[in-house]
Amino acid sequence: MAYAKLASLPPEFGLYSSFVGVAIYWLSATSHVISAGPVAVFSSLLSVILEHALPQLPEYADTPWIIAGCLSVVLGCIVMAIGLFRIGFIVDFIPLPAIAAFMTGSALNIAMGQIPTLMGNNTADGYNTRAATYLVFGNFFKYIKHCDLNAAIGLTALFMLYAVRWGCGYASRRWPQHKKTFFFINTLRSGFVILLYTLISFLVNRNHHDDPKFSILKTIPRGFQHMGVPVVNSRILSAVAAKLPSAIIVLVIEHISIAKSFARLSNYTIDPNQELIAIGLTNIFGPFFGGYPATGSFSRTAIKAKAGVRTPLAGVVTAIIVVIAIYALPPVFYYISNAALAAVIIHAVGDLISSPKSIKMFWKVSPCEFVIFWIGVLVSVFASIDNGIYASVAASAALLLFRIAKAHGRFVGVVKVYNTPTLRPVDANEPDSDTRNVFVPLDRSNGVNPAVQPREPHAGVFIYRLNEGYLYPNAVHFTDHMVREIKVKTRPAVINPYGSLGERPWNDPGPRHKSESDIDPTLPVLRAIILDFSGVSNVDVTSLQNLIDVRKQLDRYADAHIAWHFVGVKSPWARRGLLASGFGSENGVVKSLFTVTNVGVSQEKDDVKPGSRDEEFSVDTQPEDKLGMTSMDTMVLPLLSIDCPYFHIDMDEAVRSVELELGLK
Repeated sequence: MAYAKLASLPPEFGLYSSFVGVAIYWLSATSHVISAGPVAVFSSLLSVILEHALPQLPEYADTPWIIAGCLSVVLGCIVMAIGLFRIGFIVDFIPLPAIAAFMTGSALNIAMGQIPTLMGNNTADGYNTRAATYLVFGNFFKYIKHCDLNAAIGLTALFMLYAVRWGCGYASRRWPQHKKTFFFINTLRSGFVILLYTLISFLVNRNHHDDPKFSILKTIPRGFQHMGVPVVNSRILSAVAAKLPSAIIVLVIEHISIAKSFARLSNYTIDPNQELIAIGLTNIFGPFFGGYPATGSFSRTAIKAKAGVRTPLAGVVTAIIVVIAIYALPPVFYYISNAALAAVIIHAVGDLISSPKSIKMFWKVSPCEFVIFWIGVLVSVFASIDNGIYASVAASAALLLFRIAKAHGRFVGVVKVYNTPTLRPVDANEPDSDTRNVFVPLDRSNGVNPAVQPREPHAGVFIYRLNEGYLYPNAVHFTDHMVREIKVKTRPAVINPYGSLGERPWNDPGPRHKSESDIDPTLPVLRAIILDFSGVSNVDVTSLQNLIDVRKQLDRYADAHIAWHFVGVKSPWARRGLLASGFGSENGVVKSLFTVTNVGVSQEKDDVKPGSRDEEFSVDTQPEDKLGMTSMDTMVLPLLSIDCPYFHIDMDEAVRSVELELGLK
């Protein structure tokens, strides 16, 4: 009922939504503990939507629940369609700082909007509690002289809520054997406070029905008074269309984030698409019973989880209890204090505000996302909740694109290492020493000990590692960096690769007339390039065309056909794209190296001990008699296709292949 008032709807609509949420959601859900129903953040957003739509729909000024019902049906259809088409993964595009920003901003907005009701000055002429948060805060002090007896009710109720929570938390730590008992006492604090102040209200106002001493709910209709087919027409849709994106984001994000959180805590998995279908069905059928949009509730879900709920059928039990309340308790609801309800709302949304510890973690992990968090919060406070959502999501998307576009590649070198339980020097020729090559950035930017100097590849050979996907936003950034460094460390094979002076590009920064003295003879000529694609999941047409252009540019620079080797091409689409672009295989005789392994064609003997590693060029890593099979039982197979000699399984193979092809040692 408190959330319904927060949504600018009569209190009974909160009961209707609570019933529909638990009665329908469980039928198709994958989480057994989620409790669907009205929630604070969406209720506050619904209030904003109604405030935006009612001036365009004056005929619904006295029946705003019709607009809420239409919105619920539309949101339900959209969310269910997202689930049916299996595109629920779009939720993952909204990062945690953006979610935390709009939750924190919403909590501040809701709490500030309820303080006037808590203090009793919300009825002052000219005080708009639906304005931007900073305006509500400023006007509160302007109208503070209008505070009345409601302040005593609200402040003491709020104090009691926090006192009970603190006391139960302390008692749980002091007497851990009774932790579960104190947990349930803590979860019942809101109901206890409402009952206590309802009793006080009854004793004070039972003889003052027409003029109560402080604000109360008054008449709550018994039963489902607003059942029927929801009204869905083009006028309502056009009035709420501008707010639909923010409503969808809040509805989906709040539900999926809660479902995933409790799934991790309870060690089970959920299907996000199925969850969206379930919440979509809930919102489609909700308005038939008088409900407004519902989604997963964190507090009610936590209670169900702690209560030991094991199946979704618990929703039926909850629905029965809500129906009993709808039909049997309306006379009791009459005396509920509005100030006490405001205290419950403020207390509930206080947990949605990100803790200083979480905000500090944002700063430590990613200062950019720390800024995004505050952008979302400030826009929510100084504008509106929906604008705060848009701002944080847009800023997060911009940061993602910037990170992709400005991804950095690294030139790498080789370091010979071995594993040892001590820091004593080990002779690589010792039988127990296991030496191997690792390839690390030459600038040691990945945390390698600064005292370790990686050995650069052979003169004229470069190994370049791409640390992100190679796509059109970052293709030029990658290749420009690579070409620039290659030209710094090598010399052109010919002085004027353009032929005549007239063929030289107008933007060539070199001197007009080049000579041998302009070139450092100690620098090598470019001979081969090895690209580490182990961090690349996909490529596209634009990026591959850029790679083709760079190959032509470097071929002209070296006055030769440069060999391009690729390591760790994982995606079949990336492999296909590279082959279609002329990479990976070459015409003519190619001296290359292949990684092969022995594969048994008959059952191995019981005393077989597997080899320690694969073999290169059919050189066994273990003597054949230790393999537990005869030579007739094995055959040598390459790990990768021999039709693509420039695709390599690891960096060692690529380097040795270049050495073999160029005659290096």
